[in-house]
Amino acid sequence: MTRTFLTTILLLAAVAPCAAQTPVPPAGAAAGQPSGPLEVDIEGGISAPMPIAIPVMPTPATAGTPAGDTASLGRQVSEIITNDLRNSGLFTPLVGSALRPVSFPQVTAPDFAGWGSTGAQALVQGFVQANGDGTLTVGCYLYDVFAQTELTRQGFVVPPAQWRRAAHKCADQVYTRLSGEGPYFDSRVVYVSETGPKTRRLKRLAVMDQDGANHRFLTNGRSIVLTPRFAPNQQTITYMSFENDRPRIYVYDVGSGRQRLVVDQPNMTFAPRFSPDGRYIVFSMSVNGNTDIYRVAASGGTPQRLTTSPGIDTGASYSPDGSRIVFESDRSGGQQLYVMGADGSGQNRISFGGGRYGTPVWSPRGDLIAFTKIGGGFRIGTMSPGGGNETILTSAWQDEGPSWSPNGRVILFFRTGQGSGKADLWSVDLTGKNLRPVPTPLDGSDPAWGPLLP
Repeated sequence: MTRTFLTTILLLAAVAPCAAQTPVPPAGAAAGQPSGPLEVDIEGGISAPMPIAIPVMPTPATAGTPAGDTASLGRQVSEIITNDLRNSGLFTPLVGSALRPVSFPQVTAPDFAGWGSTGAQALVQGFVQANGDGTLTVGCYLYDVFAQTELTRQGFVVPPAQWRRAAHKCADQVYTRLSGEGPYFDSRVVYVSETGPKTRRLKRLAVMDQDGANHRFLTNGRSIVLTPRFAPNQQTITYMSFENDRPRIYVYDVGSGRQRLVVDQPNMTFAPRFSPDGRYIVFSMSVNGNTDIYRVAASGGTPQRLTTSPGIDTGASYSPDGSRIVFESDRSGGQQLYVMGADGSGQNRISFGGGRYGTPVWSPRGDLIAFTKIGGGFRIGTMSPGGGNETILTSAWQDEGPSWSPNGRVILFFRTGQGSGKADLWSVDLTGKNLRPVPTPLDGSDPAWGPLLP
């Protein structure tokens, strides 16, 4: 079980560098320098990302740990923070000789003049310290270089095996303070790992950190698996498997590696997803040639039918408060998006933009629904829950299967190469400009971004 993080500002008062410090009065903004509170423009920041310095984190005394010595960990923590912030598209971290070394006492007494000469507007400093009880403390400080002020600080006490999480937590702290957006770096992704020829693909469940680290396979590939989705507590994953050539829904326990059948019926069941409170799984079931949406208790039981229209109803996704469900249906003659109450009431079509729509997913913020737009290719797009403000974010040959970051700012999806059948994971933010590949050891499809780790 994951150990809960201890995060506190008071902690740093006890373990921060204790060298005598002279308070530095805030400096007035010079010509061409920011004059207001330091923050990054989340819309314009993609085209003009904020210069930020993230030097190597020093250690008060180099000490060995099961994860490596504290000096090495200081370098690696800084690298992870750098990569997280760079990948957000909102920051340009300094590199090379511009990153001057920082001594342990300087962590709380930055050389503002020196950092100002590099062009950095923000400065992230910290330290890694081994504790007597076998844990690590990772300190994280954010400074406004031009105002010469501290913006925030936080300490993370973790087992050595979780030092990467401390780095992601620090990056989340910086990102949130400067952008005003919620955090998303300390999270995981489950997806379908693929390998083999186009006509005979081996598909396995795999899980990893959002940056591709700590990757591991969950299933052996003897049965095809599709559409994995995390439970809110991230301890279980629901997915469809063709085990024994019978497409049905299972739940996988991440800790024990055991799986169980959700609905023990002879009908084809697929496209599962947990409700926000984890009590239910909503899914599709094909009965007598008609496919409808059902829900069942996460522990199992008798399914409750939610839709009854002729045709195929599938791809259900709850709103964050659990009161509504978005889904796709061909009841109108083509694949379109509909919204209904969690009990199946009030079913209304919301997509009218031409072409077809599929794989809808409600944003964690509740303000948008992501989808796959089909027509002249496959594109990732968003619209409001009422169907307005449709925005297409990607333009490749085949992009599909969107999944939201925990803060509702970034969308993960998979892209299939034309003619090759090979798929890879990609992400794009709501501007449509910060498009980047997400590393996986093999090909990847059907990603699902989990909530923030506890």
